[in-house]
Amino acid sequence: MKPVATIILNRNLPDVADRLCEHLMVHDGSLTDIFVVEAGTDMNRLSRHSTWHVNAPEVMKHGLRYGRGMNFGLLQLLKENRFSSYDSFLLLTNDTEFAHGPTVGPLLDVLARHPRVGLLSPCSERWGERLLLRQEQTKYFWFIHNNAYLLRREFIEAICEVEKPTLMNFLFDGNNFRGYGSEHELIAKAYANDWAAAITTEVWASENESHLLDHADQIKTEGYEENLRLYVEEGRCWMRRKYGFNSHWSMQQYVKAFYDKFFEFHPEYTAYKI
Repeated sequence: MKPVATIILNRNLPDVADRLCEHLMVHDGSLTDIFVVEAGTDMNRLSRHSTWHVNAPEVMKHGLRYGRGMNFGLLQLLKENRFSSYDSFLLLTNDTEFAHGPTVGPLLDVLARHPRVGLLSPCSERWGERLLLRQEQTKYFWFIHNNAYLLRREFIEAICEVEKPTLMNFLFDGNNFRGYGSEHELIAKAYANDWAAAITTEVWASENESHLLDHADQIKTEGYEENLRLYVEEGRCWMRRKYGFNSHWSMQQYVKAFYDKFFEFHPEYTAYKI
Protein backbone atom coordinates (compact mmCIF):
# COMPACT_ATOMS: atom_id res chain seq x y z
CA MET A 1 0.00 0.00 0.00
CA LYS A 2 1.29 3.45 -0.87
CA PRO A 3 1.77 5.79 2.12
CA VAL A 4 -0.08 8.83 0.73
CA ALA A 5 -3.55 9.46 -0.71
CA THR A 6 -3.68 12.55 -2.92
CA ILE A 7 -7.12 14.14 -3.31
CA ILE A 8 -7.51 16.59 -6.19
CA LEU A 9 -10.58 18.81 -6.42
CA ASN A 10 -11.69 19.49 -9.99
CA ARG A 11 -14.54 21.31 -11.69
CA ASN A 12 -14.79 21.44 -15.47
CA LEU A 13 -11.05 21.79 -16.12
CA PRO A 14 -10.10 18.27 -17.24
CA ASP A 15 -6.85 19.23 -18.98
CA VAL A 16 -5.64 21.13 -15.92
CA ALA A 17 -6.51 18.27 -13.54
CA ASP A 18 -4.97 15.70 -15.88
CA ARG A 19 -1.65 17.58 -16.02
CA LEU A 20 -1.49 17.65 -12.23
CA CYS A 21 -2.37 13.96 -11.94
CA GLU A 22 0.21 12.98 -14.53
CA HIS A 23 2.92 15.11 -12.91
CA LEU A 24 2.37 13.20 -9.67
CA MET A 25 2.21 9.84 -11.45
CA VAL A 26 5.53 10.46 -13.18
CA HIS A 27 7.44 11.80 -10.19
CA ASP A 28 5.68 10.22 -7.20
CA GLY A 29 3.67 7.32 -8.56
CA SER A 30 5.26 4.82 -6.20
CA LEU A 31 4.32 6.87 -3.14
CA THR A 32 0.77 8.07 -3.72
CA ASP A 33 -2.62 6.95 -4.93
CA ILE A 34 -4.56 9.72 -6.65
CA PHE A 35 -8.27 10.42 -6.22
CA VAL A 36 -10.06 13.12 -8.22
CA VAL A 37 -13.26 14.62 -6.80
CA GLU A 38 -15.41 16.05 -9.60
CA ALA A 39 -17.35 18.80 -7.82
CA GLY A 40 -20.33 19.44 -10.08
CA THR A 41 -18.36 18.82 -13.27
CA ASP A 42 -20.31 18.50 -16.51
CA MET A 43 -20.34 14.94 -17.84
CA ASN A 44 -18.40 15.93 -20.95
CA ARG A 45 -15.66 17.65 -18.93
CA LEU A 46 -14.61 14.92 -16.50
CA SER A 47 -10.92 14.32 -15.93
CA ARG A 48 -9.49 11.13 -17.42
CA HIS A 49 -8.49 10.27 -13.84
CA SER A 50 -11.88 11.00 -12.28
CA THR A 51 -12.66 8.96 -9.15
CA TRP A 52 -15.90 10.35 -7.75
CA HIS A 53 -18.42 12.53 -9.59
CA VAL A 54 -20.53 14.58 -7.16
CA ASN A 55 -23.55 15.58 -9.24
CA ALA A 56 -26.32 16.49 -6.80
CA PRO A 57 -28.32 19.47 -8.15
CA GLU A 58 -26.90 21.92 -5.59
CA VAL A 59 -23.35 20.81 -6.32
CA MET A 60 -23.90 21.02 -10.08
CA LYS A 61 -25.03 24.61 -9.54
CA HIS A 62 -22.54 25.84 -6.93
CA GLY A 63 -19.71 23.29 -6.74
CA LEU A 64 -18.17 22.18 -3.46
CA ARG A 65 -15.20 24.51 -2.95
CA TYR A 66 -12.16 23.40 -0.97
CA GLY A 67 -13.63 22.57 2.45
CA ARG A 68 -16.64 20.56 1.36
CA GLY A 69 -14.71 18.97 -1.49
CA MET A 70 -11.91 17.69 0.74
CA ASN A 71 -14.42 16.56 3.35
CA PHE A 72 -16.15 14.54 0.64
CA GLY A 73 -12.95 12.88 -0.57
CA LEU A 74 -11.69 12.01 2.89
CA LEU A 75 -15.10 10.72 3.91
CA GLN A 76 -15.32 8.53 0.81
CA LEU A 77 -12.01 6.92 1.71
CA LEU A 78 -13.36 6.34 5.22
CA LYS A 79 -16.57 4.78 3.88
CA GLU A 80 -14.57 2.55 1.55
CA ASN A 81 -12.41 1.36 4.49
CA ARG A 82 -9.31 2.84 2.86
CA PHE A 83 -8.69 5.85 5.11
CA SER A 84 -6.65 3.99 7.74
CA SER A 85 -4.44 2.46 5.03
CA TYR A 86 -2.71 5.79 4.39
CA ASP A 87 -0.21 7.59 6.58
CA SER A 88 -0.87 11.02 5.06
CA PHE A 89 -3.22 12.89 2.75
CA LEU A 90 -2.18 15.46 0.16
CA LEU A 91 -5.08 17.84 -0.51
CA LEU A 92 -4.85 19.81 -3.77
CA THR A 93 -6.97 21.99 -6.00
CA ASN A 94 -6.63 21.35 -9.72
CA ASP A 95 -4.82 24.66 -10.28
CA THR A 96 -1.90 23.69 -8.03
CA GLU A 97 1.40 23.66 -9.89
CA PHE A 98 4.61 22.07 -8.61
CA ALA A 99 8.19 22.61 -9.65
CA HIS A 100 9.58 19.92 -11.94
CA GLY A 101 10.58 16.84 -9.95
CA PRO A 102 9.32 14.86 -6.95
CA THR A 103 6.80 16.37 -4.57
CA VAL A 104 5.51 13.65 -2.26
CA GLY A 105 8.85 12.09 -1.39
CA PRO A 106 10.48 15.32 -0.15
CA LEU A 107 7.36 16.23 1.84
CA LEU A 108 7.37 12.82 3.52
CA ASP A 109 11.03 13.30 4.39
CA VAL A 110 10.13 16.57 6.15
CA LEU A 111 7.35 14.84 8.13
CA ALA A 112 9.79 12.11 9.17
CA ARG A 113 12.18 14.74 10.57
CA HIS A 114 9.36 16.66 12.32
CA PRO A 115 7.20 14.18 14.27
CA ARG A 116 4.90 16.86 15.74
CA VAL A 117 4.05 18.43 12.38
CA GLY A 118 0.50 17.45 11.47
CA LEU A 119 0.04 19.90 8.60
CA LEU A 120 2.76 20.64 6.06
CA SER A 121 2.61 23.11 3.20
CA PRO A 122 5.06 23.60 0.34
CA CYS A 123 6.16 27.20 -0.05
CA SER A 124 5.43 29.43 -3.02
CA GLU A 125 8.10 31.58 -4.61
CA ARG A 126 5.60 34.48 -4.41
CA TRP A 127 5.15 34.26 -0.64
CA GLY A 128 6.88 36.57 1.79
CA GLU A 129 7.31 33.54 4.06
CA ARG A 130 10.14 32.34 1.84
CA LEU A 131 12.29 35.11 3.35
CA LEU A 132 11.96 33.42 6.76
CA LEU A 133 13.10 30.09 5.33
CA ARG A 134 16.60 30.85 4.20
CA GLN A 135 18.65 29.20 6.95
CA GLU A 136 16.07 26.64 8.00
CA GLN A 137 14.11 25.16 5.08
CA THR A 138 11.20 24.25 7.36
CA LYS A 139 9.62 26.35 10.08
CA TYR A 140 6.38 26.25 12.08
CA PHE A 141 3.82 28.93 11.27
CA TRP A 142 0.53 30.14 12.73
CA PHE A 143 -0.85 31.22 9.35
CA ILE A 144 -0.65 29.26 6.10
CA HIS A 145 -2.95 30.18 3.24
CA ASN A 146 -2.64 27.49 0.59
CA ASN A 147 -4.58 25.01 -1.53
CA ALA A 148 -1.89 22.36 -1.05
CA TYR A 149 -1.66 20.69 2.35
CA LEU A 150 -0.10 17.40 3.39
CA LEU A 151 -1.91 16.19 6.51
CA ARG A 152 -0.74 13.40 8.76
CA ARG A 153 -3.50 10.83 9.36
CA GLU A 154 -3.07 10.97 13.14
CA PHE A 155 -3.64 14.72 13.03
CA ILE A 156 -6.88 14.32 11.09
CA GLU A 157 -8.02 11.61 13.48
CA ALA A 158 -7.33 13.92 16.43
CA ILE A 159 -9.67 16.68 15.24
CA CYS A 160 -12.18 15.20 12.76
CA GLU A 161 -15.89 14.61 13.37
CA VAL A 162 -16.34 10.97 14.34
CA GLU A 163 -19.95 10.68 15.54
CA LYS A 164 -21.89 11.95 12.51
CA PRO A 165 -19.36 12.84 9.79
CA THR A 166 -20.63 14.50 6.60
CA LEU A 167 -19.17 16.62 3.83
CA MET A 168 -20.22 19.60 5.96
CA ASN A 169 -18.20 18.75 9.04
CA PHE A 170 -15.66 15.92 8.66
CA LEU A 171 -12.51 18.08 8.80
CA PHE A 172 -13.39 21.53 7.49
CA ASP A 173 -16.50 23.50 8.40
CA GLY A 174 -18.63 23.31 5.27
CA ASN A 175 -20.76 26.22 6.49
CA ASN A 176 -17.80 28.41 5.54
CA PHE A 177 -18.45 27.73 1.87
CA ARG A 178 -15.70 29.78 0.23
CA GLY A 179 -13.20 29.12 3.01
CA TYR A 180 -12.07 32.56 4.20
CA GLY A 181 -10.56 31.88 7.63
CA SER A 182 -10.78 28.09 7.35
CA GLU A 183 -6.99 27.79 7.42
CA HIS A 184 -6.98 29.67 10.75
CA GLU A 185 -9.48 27.22 12.21
CA LEU A 186 -7.52 24.18 11.02
CA ILE A 187 -4.21 25.50 12.36
CA ALA A 188 -5.74 26.53 15.69
CA LYS A 189 -7.07 22.99 16.09
CA ALA A 190 -3.59 21.67 15.29
CA TYR A 191 -1.77 23.64 17.98
CA ALA A 192 -4.60 23.18 20.48
CA ASN A 193 -4.15 19.42 20.07
CA ASP A 194 -0.35 19.36 20.29
CA TRP A 195 0.35 19.36 16.55
CA ALA A 196 2.32 21.93 14.56
CA ALA A 197 1.74 23.46 11.11
CA ALA A 198 4.79 24.02 8.93
CA ILE A 199 5.92 25.51 5.63
CA THR A 200 8.89 24.07 3.77
CA THR A 201 10.99 25.24 0.84
CA GLU A 202 12.08 21.68 0.12
CA VAL A 203 9.07 21.63 -2.21
CA TRP A 204 7.78 24.63 -4.17
CA ALA A 205 4.16 25.02 -5.24
CA SER A 206 1.94 27.75 -6.61
CA GLU A 207 -1.70 28.39 -7.45
CA ASN A 208 -2.32 29.31 -11.08
CA GLU A 209 -4.95 32.02 -10.71
CA SER A 210 -5.20 32.48 -14.47
CA HIS A 211 -7.72 29.64 -14.60
CA LEU A 212 -10.15 31.62 -12.45
CA LEU A 213 -9.36 34.85 -14.27
CA ASP A 214 -9.78 33.40 -17.75
CA HIS A 215 -12.23 30.53 -17.30
CA ALA A 216 -14.70 31.58 -14.59
CA ASP A 217 -17.66 30.82 -16.85
CA GLN A 218 -16.35 27.36 -17.63
CA ILE A 219 -15.78 26.65 -13.93
CA LYS A 220 -19.30 28.02 -13.27
CA THR A 221 -18.21 30.54 -10.68
CA GLU A 222 -18.13 34.30 -10.29
CA GLY A 223 -15.39 36.37 -11.89
CA TYR A 224 -12.19 36.95 -9.92
CA GLU A 225 -13.14 40.28 -8.32
CA GLU A 226 -16.66 39.19 -7.36
CA ASN A 227 -15.40 35.86 -6.08
CA LEU A 228 -12.84 37.64 -3.88
CA ARG A 229 -15.49 40.01 -2.53
CA LEU A 230 -17.83 37.16 -1.60
CA TYR A 231 -14.94 35.12 -0.20
CA VAL A 232 -14.16 37.87 2.33
CA GLU A 233 -17.74 38.97 3.01
CA GLU A 234 -19.15 35.50 3.61
CA GLY A 235 -16.07 34.40 5.54
CA ARG A 236 -16.27 37.35 7.92
CA CYS A 237 -19.94 36.56 8.58
CA TRP A 238 -18.99 32.94 9.35
CA MET A 239 -16.18 34.11 11.64
CA ARG A 240 -18.51 36.45 13.54
CA ARG A 241 -21.28 33.87 13.80
CA LYS A 242 -19.08 30.97 14.95
CA TYR A 243 -16.40 32.71 17.01
CA GLY A 244 -17.72 36.18 17.73
CA PHE A 245 -14.71 37.73 15.99
CA ASN A 246 -15.27 40.96 14.11
CA SER A 247 -12.02 40.93 12.18
CA HIS A 248 -9.50 38.67 10.51
CA TRP A 249 -6.90 40.03 12.93
CA SER A 250 -8.86 38.74 15.94
CA MET A 251 -8.93 35.27 14.39
CA GLN A 252 -5.19 35.41 13.77
CA GLN A 253 -4.50 36.36 17.39
CA TYR A 254 -6.68 33.45 18.52
CA VAL A 255 -4.50 31.07 16.49
CA LYS A 256 -1.25 32.66 17.64
CA ALA A 257 -2.18 32.13 21.29
CA PHE A 258 -2.27 28.36 20.67
CA TYR A 259 0.93 28.62 18.61
CA ASP A 260 2.86 30.31 21.42
CA LYS A 261 1.57 27.83 23.98
CA PHE A 262 2.82 24.92 21.81
CA PHE A 263 6.42 26.09 22.25
CA GLU A 264 5.98 26.39 26.01
CA PHE A 265 5.11 22.69 26.03
CA HIS A 266 7.73 21.80 23.41
CA PRO A 267 10.80 24.03 23.89
CA GLU A 268 12.82 21.51 21.88
CA TYR A 269 11.17 22.91 18.73
CA THR A 270 11.96 26.57 19.46
CA ALA A 271 14.47 26.67 16.61
CA TYR A 272 11.56 26.26 14.20
CA LYS A 273 9.50 29.13 15.61
CA ILE A 274 9.18 32.23 13.44
